[in-house]
Amino acid sequence: MQPEKRSNSESILEVKGLKKYFPVSRKHTVKAVDDVSFEVYEGETLGVVGESGCGKSTMGRAILYLQPPTAGQVTFNGKDLSTLKGRERRKLRKEMQMVFQDPYGSLNPRMTVGAMLGEIVRTHRIVPKHEVANYVRELLVDVGMKPEHADRYPHEFSGGQRQRISIARALAVQPKLIVCDEAVSALDVSVQAQILNLLRKLKQERHLTYLFISHDLSVVKHISDRVIVMYLGKIVEMANKHDLYAQPRHPYTQALLSAIPKMGEEKRERIILKGDVPSPLAVPSGCPFHTRCPIAQKVCAERKPEWHKVGDGHYVACHFA
Repeated sequence: MQPEKRSNSESILEVKGLKKYFPVSRKHTVKAVDDVSFEVYEGETLGVVGESGCGKSTMGRAILYLQPPTAGQVTFNGKDLSTLKGRERRKLRKEMQMVFQDPYGSLNPRMTVGAMLGEIVRTHRIVPKHEVANYVRELLVDVGMKPEHADRYPHEFSGGQRQRISIARALAVQPKLIVCDEAVSALDVSVQAQILNLLRKLKQERHLTYLFISHDLSVVKHISDRVIVMYLGKIVEMANKHDLYAQPRHPYTQALLSAIPKMGEEKRERIILKGDVPSPLAVPSGCPFHTRCPIAQKVCAERKPEWHKVGDGHYVACHFA
């Protein structure tokens, strides 16, 4: 079952039945992303949360065809990416950019920031050649840097500054959608807040849409409009952030939220999950969460739960939600 569209909202990205499998032997395959479907609406920030190894980052890369999906359909602005080849796909990819977790690893250490950004701008012919230098400096100012920073190398900056440069690189081609893959997880808390505020400012000024991937539920709550919860390559719950954080329906979501530290006298019962996350080489039958679920029953091991609606825009895959 597909989630129904919101009224007065247009989807900029549609993902249907997306799968990304990695064969490790003749008999074994890692199902990193397994039959995932959702929509991202224009102008929103859709958060994606889950434990490490649940398939969040792989899904983001598959959507952008950085790692071509095994199966499924990705439609951006009405165009099916699987039907596009070569130049057509590269042209559309300009409108879909990614900010990676490790800014230093994603920047060329042998190029100055200005040369790096300028190469992107010239390659895609964003502005005339004689305006490239000014365009690059304006980009840096927009992300909170100084124009003279264009003459420095990546190793001369702090982690937060490098992430600002990575954001500037994504903005250089004037995209409509940006996939943020753990974009603040490697930064100090105070710097995280600065980068999150920058992303929100840029979203308003440039009319951007974000797919925001993170394992930090507090960060996702701060920046997202809707939230997807993933477990072992599958989506187990999806809702707007207010409903999800106030009334989580899936036992896995409830356990994740119970782990968020609380300030002052506010208390929340901590839900401790039994066992470890199963190996993606041997995903449990039925509901993949049943081996750790505190309310699991016999049917959970025998039959996969249906994706069903439990509230306004609130969907969950659980037999007893």
